[in-house]
Amino acid sequence: MNDLEAAKKRLCDEGLSLSIVKGGDVVYESALRGIFGFLDVIDEMGAMLEGASIADRVIGKAVALLCVHAKIKAAYAITLSREAEKVFEEHCVEHEWHVLVDNILDRDEVGICPFERLVEGVSNPKEAYEKLVALRGCLK
Repeated sequence: MNDLEAAKKRLCDEGLSLSIVKGGDVVYESALRGIFGFLDVIDEMGAMLEGASIADRVIGKAVALLCVHAKIKAAYAITLSREAEKVFEEHCVEHEWHVLVDNILDRDEVGICPFERLVEGVSNPKEAYEKLVALRGCLK
């Protein structure tokens, strides 16, 4: 079983929101909602994430840009946005999904996710990372 398949299996079997696998080893898992867990693991592991595979319940453009910033090799999402798909295709990140949607909505499902709004117009993964880190700092 490759890393992406292992991450997908863990995501579904364990009811997780995020699973990251590299070299056959689980390097991070979380059942928490939101983007900050992934941001924290990028800060903690840095270059060690290069070449890893990620499975996430929801991947929008913000998470896709973080994947590129962290040099993630492959990604799976239960729900993937079209903007995330574009990011993955532009940066040659292998990607799979169950459902492809136009937009990632906020938790109330009435508007666009605030993280997606934050990275609208952003194409540089490092810039997206910096904006998301700044937002996290404001919310803590």
